[in-house]
Amino acid sequence: MAGLQVLLYGSLAKTGKGHGTDVAVLLGLSGCDPVTFDVSKIDSTIAAIQQERSLCIGGVQSIGFNLSEDVQFLFTETLPFHPNALSFLARFDNGETLAETYYSIGGGFVVKEGEESSHLAQVALPFPINSSADLLHWCLKTGLSIHEVVMENESAWRSEEKTREGVLKIWQVMKECTYRGCHTTGTLPGGLFVKRRAADLNKRLLKGRTYNNHEEWIAAIKAGGNSFQYILDWVSCFALAVNEENAAFGRVVTAPTNGAAGVIPAVLHYYLVFGEEATDEKIVQAILTASEVGSIFKKGATISAAMGGCQAEIGVSSSMAAAALTEVSGGTQRQALMAAEIAMEHHLGMTCDPIAGLVQVPCIERNTMGAIKAITASQLALQSAPDYAKVSLDAVVETMWETALDMNSKYKETAEGGLAINIPLSLSEC
Repeated sequence: MAGLQVLLYGSLAKTGKGHGTDVAVLLGLSGCDPVTFDVSKIDSTIAAIQQERSLCIGGVQSIGFNLSEDVQFLFTETLPFHPNALSFLARFDNGETLAETYYSIGGGFVVKEGEESSHLAQVALPFPINSSADLLHWCLKTGLSIHEVVMENESAWRSEEKTREGVLKIWQVMKECTYRGCHTTGTLPGGLFVKRRAADLNKRLLKGRTYNNHEEWIAAIKAGGNSFQYILDWVSCFALAVNEENAAFGRVVTAPTNGAAGVIPAVLHYYLVFGEEATDEKIVQAILTASEVGSIFKKGATISAAMGGCQAEIGVSSSMAAAALTEVSGGTQRQALMAAEIAMEHHLGMTCDPIAGLVQVPCIERNTMGAIKAITASQLALQSAPDYAKVSLDAVVETMWETALDMNSKYKETAEGGLAINIPLSLSEC
């Protein structure tokens, strides 16, 4: 290969710098694995590419690469399939060229142009699910809980043991991210100079109690009591911690997206500290339940803010967390789906208007609100009879999608409307 250009379209261009899209693409082209790459080396890796004007494709072949010229942000161009689009234009020594286009459709899912159908869709699932009605049908027919139905479906791809192992790895990353975020001070990168708050809040709430690791930290938090204000402060602290880490290019779990990554870890930590005994088995049940609710939104609407506004990110994450919490708290299948519906119902219409394209304001605080709404939705569902509910989860999914279609594009992760333009700050300052 003689050269390569990266073209970013639509929302990927408009919020690309703030979201670190260019950084992520370069790391991916260099062969870095997002699961294992040492995030502390991000800055030095990108600096080396810039200084040496060289990119080692897949960690194997080095080509000349001018960062300022070979990564282009096409702010005024959008491809029809999805607002999050990028193209790679490769040039070869023999003069031939090759172009490929990919779409980031939310939650870490990437679709190559012309190959919209995933090979995974060809797997025959014991319980095919496209809607909450499907899920409830299988639950009632088999007597299985939501997480049991999900586990049966996952077993079509791998053993139950492997699924549990993978889910617990997800939980480990969530724990590490929350803990790290609660102990890291300073200012977030990007130019807004947003002060990190989780570490100060963590210190203030613990009042001098000491610990050396995550397990001891949880015990120290429990020792502080369980007053309403104390619980509320900790839920906010957990959520702030994760999304401050996200804004600082730390490792997070897309749940369902990076911008909404703090909601589920915050709710799981709430359950771990203030709920019943949160065994590994309970955590697996919670994450499996959350994943199915997220999948229902992905199939029936979207989990991409570029397509649906922030309702598609914080709203969906809150819905996922509400169902998960209800499931592990002893709720019925209908109560879990009712909790998911309640959580999303009160996020409908939420716009995505990141200031300067950064995933900081209002994104970080929205995770605290999403987590608290999830807990409230779960409590409401656990104290309610679903038979009397007026709104189904499927109705909310459909409504969310209709709202997304009606929403002005400037409120869909473009930083062209709302807070993004009403704060006296220009992109040149960031």
